Amino acid sequence: MQRFEEILKKISPIDGEVMEKTQGRLDDLTKPPGSLGVMECIAKKIAGITKVVKPGLPKKTSIIMAGDHGIVEEGVSAYPSEVTPQMVMNFISGGAAMNVLSRHVGAELIIVDIGVASDLPDMKVLIKKKVAYGTDNMCKGPAMSREQAVKAIENGIEVTEDCFAKGTALIGIGEMGIGNTTPSTAIISLYSKKEVEDVVGRGTGVDDERLKIKINAIKRAVEVNKPDIDDPIDVLSKVGGYEIAGLVGVILACGANRIPVVIDGFISGAAAVIAAALKNEVKDYLIASHLSEEPGHKAMLDYLGLKPMLHMNMRLGEGTGAALAMNIIDGSLKILNEMATFSEAGVTGKTE
Repeated sequence: MQRFEEILKKISPIDGEVMEKTQGRLDDLTKPPGSLGVMECIAKKIAGITKVVKPGLPKKTSIIMAGDHGIVEEGVSAYPSEVTPQMVMNFISGGAAMNVLSRHVGAELIIVDIGVASDLPDMKVLIKKKVAYGTDNMCKGPAMSREQAVKAIENGIEVTEDCFAKGTALIGIGEMGIGNTTPSTAIISLYSKKEVEDVVGRGTGVDDERLKIKINAIKRAVEVNKPDIDDPIDVLSKVGGYEIAGLVGVILACGANRIPVVIDGFISGAAAVIAAALKNEVKDYLIASHLSEEPGHKAMLDYLGLKPMLHMNMRLGEGTGAALAMNIIDGSLKILNEMATFSEAGVTGKTE
């Protein structure tokens, strides 16, 4: 618990003074003020996070956390749990959508086994941080113990700080875990105070009958466990997942080390909700990549006070939306650093 508490204490607000200076430069560039919209907001936010008026292009890393879920035995997913390790091996071999997009944006891809319900081979590109072989069925009791939840967070912190030690200055987060939209729905239902029916989605593509099963399973899990939203670790341990907890650790580590973190979709959003409930200031370190097709994702972004960059009708997960957004982030920082000011270009500015 000591490492987790140390990280929370290190998270402080982003630098408003630096953001003002960056805004001054943005307003002096050869364009009408604010005309590049979200790109200007991104550049200014990263300046505030890093405390650098003109931050350069960062080394990019995407982290995928993988874990299984005991609640799959209730029939909440269109796919069986064995797909989780199969997809992890697909990531390792380079054949998944996330591999393609990571290569496209020049991001290193890190795959972490934090709770897969089977043993995976020792491979250089796979980081083994397994806390347990999947969560327990949260319809019957807590998904994990409080100690396991904290351990998964601390494992996420450790993986992320290893990335920082290698020069990473921008993190994108994603996940793999059959059944993980179910705990994610439980988390946002609790924090948004919305009915499960209002925030539940079809995940991997369940039919109407299985959607009813999913809704009822989430309601039973909340009733059985009675998670306390004033205690985010209680929520995480009772109705969360190991990959969600690991991503909470990634987000907290980014906040503590003044590194921007790009969140992906619904499951990454659930991790961000827990992280923000633990330390409100971490919200300022988050960049929302896209709006997922999962209905509850909008509720997550509203809770976090974030606006998504992209509306692409995506719901794959894996970190794919976060990877796509990295291109826009690079473009935003290039605008800040490479675009000429009115005086530099000899262009007449706006008349009063």
